[in-house]
Amino acid sequence: MSSIPFENLDVLLGRPVRLDLDAVREKLVRARRGGYCFEHATLFAAAIEELGFHPIRHSARVLLFFPRTESPRTHMFLTVNVPEGRFVADPGFGGPGAQHPIPLVDAGDERPARATHWMARDGAYWVMRTEAGDTGRDAWASTLEEDNPIDFEMASHFTSTHPRSPFVNRIMMGIFTKEGRVTVANREVTIAEGGVSRSAELADRAALRAFLVEHFGFDLPEVERLRVPLIPEWQ
Repeated sequence: MSSIPFENLDVLLGRPVRLDLDAVREKLVRARRGGYCFEHATLFAAAIEELGFHPIRHSARVLLFFPRTESPRTHMFLTVNVPEGRFVADPGFGGPGAQHPIPLVDAGDERPARATHWMARDGAYWVMRTEAGDTGRDAWASTLEEDNPIDFEMASHFTSTHPRSPFVNRIMMGIFTKEGRVTVANREVTIAEGGVSRSAELADRAALRAFLVEHFGFDLPEVERLRVPLIPEWQ
């Protein structure tokens, strides 16, 4: 998560997002690009399988934009069994994502001591919760069914093409650094270092391209013709 960014630029450029391992490896590793959850989790699962682990692939309903009853299953994450127990591995959640495995134990609604992320049961669902001030907020919910590759192809197609999908309407980018985190939300960029954040606004697409080179480690000339529905002058 500090080497491969979270980003949705291909969606905004109208490019199909391929989830076969060869395509994901070409984009995220060889081209040093980023991607969203389906790409991150596909690559991470393949990597840890090579190390001898046996990840299980799941989908979740993201709770950051819509209530659970209106949110489709458009997030991909993994669980992994190890001698110490079962853990959630979620490398592709973006902004509120955990940089470490989360124990799959019911920690309840209250934030455990020193925890940034924790799991809680809510009926048939497991809910991933993140810190928000002194309490927490729901990030996603899953019944922990084991999903098949075609399920993620369907979910990715919705995520990358449906007019209600946040991914087709706004720029969403982020990468963790040694000092903190760098994010791009439409025209607003935020650099967090040592607990201090500073924000600025991108003047135009050329400024976005330069920002990618400086902070995300790749150049993508095509962003100078990027269409972003929530930025009127970039439509």
